[in-house]
Amino acid sequence: MLETLLQKGFGELGLAADEQLLRRYRTYYEYLEEMNKVMNLTAISGEKDVAELHFLDCAAIAAHFPLSGKRLIDVGTGAGFPGLALKIACPDMGLSLLDSLDKRINFLKNCCEKLGFEDVECLHSRAEEAPKDMRESFDYASSRAVARLNLLCELCLPLVKVGGYFVAMKGPDCQEEVNEAGRAISLLGGKLEKRIDYSIPGTDVVHSLVVIKKEKPTPVKYPRRWSQIKKQPL
Repeated sequence: MLETLLQKGFGELGLAADEQLLRRYRTYYEYLEEMNKVMNLTAISGEKDVAELHFLDCAAIAAHFPLSGKRLIDVGTGAGFPGLALKIACPDMGLSLLDSLDKRINFLKNCCEKLGFEDVECLHSRAEEAPKDMRESFDYASSRAVARLNLLCELCLPLVKVGGYFVAMKGPDCQEEVNEAGRAISLLGGKLEKRIDYSIPGTDVVHSLVVIKKEKPTPVKYPRRWSQIKKQPL
């Protein structure tokens, strides 16, 4: 079922799905299900729901952005969504997976080994404490189900190079968050470029991609400590 759903869904997204891609998603799915029993990585399980609500949902980013040869950092990646799911869809993109929980990073390292990805960086760190050499070095930053947009911008935009993009995965009713984040986006060197609403293939579920372009360097005082970000959002 997983392979059939993915093949059909990728076709609807206008993406190619070869045998290696399908094998990798199968490997990812089986390891996720196995480890989810002991680690609580995701509330979504079963071939149909994982294929649609994780893999195809994340692949939607690849349908809208040219990721080939680009570097992407996935902030608060959790079980690897959207970053690792995107890497399977676009193997020649550069990928860094960032998460504050060591057990998730260990899961991702093992998963990347099973998938044959030797070029994925799995980093145990909070975004606001990321290594300085990561600052303004990525073409894309992504984040899914981590925090409100005004908080996410302060975690993600400092990592994006000028001319690059922060793509936040949100639900369809995110306009209030987008409006709320206007000041933060501007202060951090970004500009709201567009919001892309899309349907996950095979479902009635509609999600949104909030696309923020990095237009100028982020002031060096950002990001602040997480306690400050939460207490005094920009």
